[in-house]
Amino acid sequence: GKLGNNEMNLFVEKEPIGKIRFTNEGAQFDLKQGYEKEQSKIFTYADVPTSPDMKYVDCDDENGWC
Repeated sequence: GKLGNNEMNLFVEKEPIGKIRFTNEGAQFDLKQGYEKEQSKIFTYADVPTSPDMKYVDCDDENGWC
């Protein structure tokens, strides 16, 4: 993150994902869609393939090529 005026801008790699605003009442989180705060951590949801990618199913693991 990068600190600014009573806030911290949050990034993943170089992509901004939200802000934490610091007030007298505490911290307020403003996160982009797909991100959420749980306790002291920020998570994102990711799609996980349920079947193998067909371009990688005919691999020769012994010789190290696909």
